[in-house]
Amino acid sequence: MATHTFPEPVVVTHGPSDPDAPLVVLLHGRGSHEGEIISLAPHLPQGLQYAAVRAPIAEGGGFAWFANRGIGRPVAESLAATMAWFRAWLDDVAPEGRPVVLVGFSGGAAFAGGLLLADPQRFVGGAILFATMPFDAGLPTTPERLAGTSTLVIQGDTDQVIPGELLDRTWDYLTGESGATTTALREPGGHDLTAASRQALSAWLEDVTA
Repeated sequence: MATHTFPEPVVVTHGPSDPDAPLVVLLHGRGSHEGEIISLAPHLPQGLQYAAVRAPIAEGGGFAWFANRGIGRPVAESLAATMAWFRAWLDDVAPEGRPVVLVGFSGGAAFAGGLLLADPQRFVGGAILFATMPFDAGLPTTPERLAGTSTLVIQGDTDQVIPGELLDRTWDYLTGESGATTTALREPGGHDLTAASRQALSAWLEDVTA
C-alpha cells in the first residue's frame, strides 16, 4: 500500500489559528470520521488548536486508519503506509518545535500509539482512549521506549469491542515497562467516551500543554 494512493488529508479545526499554539490532533475510531471526533474540542481546554483528521482508508460509511488482521491487530505494512501519509501532513502543519499531542479513540488510538512508538520524541504525549496499542505490528514495544513521553490511558471495564487481552497488555505496557509518565483510568462502562472520560482528558491536556 503506497503512500501516494491515499487522498489528500481532510481536516477540520477548532480553536486559535496561531501556528505556535500547541496542536492537539484528534483521531476518530474505525468507521467514523473527522466530523464526529471534532465535537470533543469544545469540551477541552481552550487556547489550544484542535485538528481532527479523516483516516485515509474508506470503509463502509466511514474511514479506517489501517487494515486489520483482527480487531485491534493492524497489518504492519498498512499501518506503516498510513503513518507515513499522516507524518507528511503533520510535519507540514506543525514543524519540529511546535508541541503536538495525539488524542485517539478506539482505532484512532491504536494509530496514535503507532505514531508514538515509531517516533516518541516527536510528540508531547498521546491519549489512548478505549483502545489497544498496536502490538505485533512492526513497531518497537521495548522497555523504556516511551520514556519522557506523557500518556493517558482510559478503559471501560465492560468494553466488548477491544479484546480483553489487548486491553490488559496496553494497560500493563503504558503503566509499566514503556517508561511513559502515564495517567490511567478505568471506568465502569463500555466502549464509549463518557463525561468522566472527557473530564479526565481535559485535565490531562491542561497538564501536558502547560
